[in-house]
Amino acid sequence: MENTLANAAPGKDLSPAARRALEEAQARRLAAEVTAAEPEQGGPKGLEPTRFGDWERKGIAVDF
Repeated sequence: MENTLANAAPGKDLSPAARRALEEAQARRLAAEVTAAEPEQGGPKGLEPTRFGDWERKGIAVDF
C-alpha cells in the first residue's frame, strides 16, 4: 500500500482509521487555506495589532 498522504510515515502500512484521520486532517488544512480571512476594510494598516494577545499601537502593548 503506497502512502501518499501528508505526514504519513514512509514505509509504514496505515490502518484504515489512521488513513481516514490523515485524509480528514489534510482536508481541514486545505479548507483553512481557502477560507483564510480577507483583509479588514478600514482596519489598521500593517500587522495585526492583536497578534501577541495584547492590543498594540505604535509599538506599545496595552493589556485590557
